[in-house]
Amino acid sequence: MSFLADVLRVAAALPQALHVLNACSDRYRFTVAFAAGLVSNKVSLLPSTHTPEVIRQLTQFAPDVFCLTDDARCQIDLPRVYFPDSAAAPGSSTAQASATGASWPPLEIEQERLAAYVFTSGSTGTPLPYKKTWGRLVRCVRFEAERLGLLDGRSHGIVGTVPPQHMYGFESTVLLALQSGNAFSAGRPFYPADVCSELASVPQPRMLVSTPVHLRTLLAADVHLPSTDLVLSATAPLSQNLAQEVEHRFETRLLEIYGSTETGQIASRRTAQTVEWQLFNGVRLFGDKEQTWAEGGHVEQPTPMCDVLEITASERFLLHGRMSDLVNIAGKRSSLAYLNHQLNAIPGVLDGAFFVREEEDSSPSGVTRVAALVVAPGLDAAAVVEQLRKRIDPVFLPRPLLFVSSLPRNETGKLPHDALLAAAAKART
Repeated sequence: MSFLADVLRVAAALPQALHVLNACSDRYRFTVAFAAGLVSNKVSLLPSTHTPEVIRQLTQFAPDVFCLTDDARCQIDLPRVYFPDSAAAPGSSTAQASATGASWPPLEIEQERLAAYVFTSGSTGTPLPYKKTWGRLVRCVRFEAERLGLLDGRSHGIVGTVPPQHMYGFESTVLLALQSGNAFSAGRPFYPADVCSELASVPQPRMLVSTPVHLRTLLAADVHLPSTDLVLSATAPLSQNLAQEVEHRFETRLLEIYGSTETGQIASRRTAQTVEWQLFNGVRLFGDKEQTWAEGGHVEQPTPMCDVLEITASERFLLHGRMSDLVNIAGKRSSLAYLNHQLNAIPGVLDGAFFVREEEDSSPSGVTRVAALVVAPGLDAAAVVEQLRKRIDPVFLPRPLLFVSSLPRNETGKLPHDALLAAAAKART
């Protein structure tokens, strides 16, 4: 009951405005704040980043928006409300309710209640809002819980390396715990040693909710991961080799989640065993070679997908990359996702990414060219290019291939296009 007491205490401290930006970094406090917004008839705004430009766009979308935060150093340029000190602090018995396996009573919220607006990441333009009703959110994570095997009567502990504000972290840590009778750890560990420590603090059975970037870092650190029953990955496709290595090294089962900001999660796969994705119950795909749509289940309305999908059966499909990632050079087609996979499969490459060069920076003949950034301390350009020649058509070899110490990934492991171009420009100087 401490959770509900905290929810009511925070709800009483909220102003009259309708829209709230939940910037609480502690996962328990974020969950309390989200629930407080629900019971006080407010709508949460959940952009994936809090940059000044995104905040400016939020104020245009919802002029009354205020920021609820648990950080006294918060610099978000909005009217701020601080998480009440009387509610649970990190490390308190309430904040650690998840670690002890305490169950939470269900929230009685109308199914059609508008619970949140989630926003596209903004990597391709202005972030666009998408409505999320409480009922559809609940149906989505219940399908997920069933698919992941979390409804077996045991109390599972969830540790997440992704922020709760991101759609993946929101669904697979916060809502999954609330709706499946399981529990989460309040922290968000980043470094490999911290991930191991956080997992060790949570009773078994345990689940790690992470990303390909974090998993690759865990493997490179050569740490001993505490016994973990399930590893969940999303935000970018995981290579089959990496999935198999995670399962082998950590003696676990790894599942990938597929979805989008617009649809929420709609499919999963055990990547170490298959490249096919299996749709969640009730969701179906339809379309043609040019466009695939998702509908049914928890998807609010027929929604165009931004990825190139090949439907292989009534409930299965293959993912070939994002539509915006398709590259056509000299009549030959590929995708940035495929090129990135081949680059990162080279032994000695720690991280890497292809990108399409800007028009003014392309070839004099106007032919599209691709470039790449790579993190490979023990290799030189000749060695990387030699390996790429064995893997990709020569027209897609990067011109130039730029070596950097790290890629400008955000906290969920994605590479915003503008940040990628800025890093490339810096690497050339």
